Amino acid sequence: MPDARASVESYLAELPEDRRSALRTVLGVVRASIDPGYREGIQYNMIGFFVPHEVYPPGYHCDPKQPVPFLALASQKSHMVVYFFGLYVAPDPRQGAARMRAFQDAWRAAGKRLDMGKSCIRFRSVDDLALDVLAEAVRALPVRTFLERYTASIPAGRKPARARTRPAGRGAPTPSTAKSPAKPAARPRARGKVSTGATRTTGTKVRRRTSAL
Repeated sequence: MPDARASVESYLAELPEDRRSALRTVLGVVRASIDPGYREGIQYNMIGFFVPHEVYPPGYHCDPKQPVPFLALASQKSHMVVYFFGLYVAPDPRQGAARMRAFQDAWRAAGKRLDMGKSCIRFRSVDDLALDVLAEAVRALPVRTFLERYTASIPAGRKPARARTRPAGRGAPTPSTAKSPAKPAARPRARGKVSTGATRTTGTKVRRRTSAL
């Protein structure tokens, strides 16, 4: 991952002045509101805020090489956009829908028109945004809360595998591969006539026995 702040500044430097100013304003709001456990940088060619691999090693389940995305800002051909992935992630679709409705209601209550897709909020100027509502939604999702919702929402077939336990020592077998002790070899039978000299006690009598084949 490139140097976070330098990459963000490079991204902004390539924009027209009006868009650079608008995205700087939104960026300032997000930076002031976001949990410090997130990291800022360029992700998917956008200004991104994400959960670094140091915090969540499995990474994004769709692409484990990528850290888990949380929020992104971008300048597109006809508008600018806030991608708020963290907003709609939920293990229970009903809970996710309820939280989304609450966010939309708060936005409209602020007197702003909401141009929104599943996770993107489109805008052409800062005046289109309910910045206080956005800031509150970001504050409501610290890393721990977001990861709890994210990990619970991953499809069963995409969940990261559990880490394997290392053997206790070099070459030591794991419990699943360890072999059970070998059984002692059976005694070979003797051939020919053998006098065993064995005695057998029956009641009070003692008899000497000679075995023969």
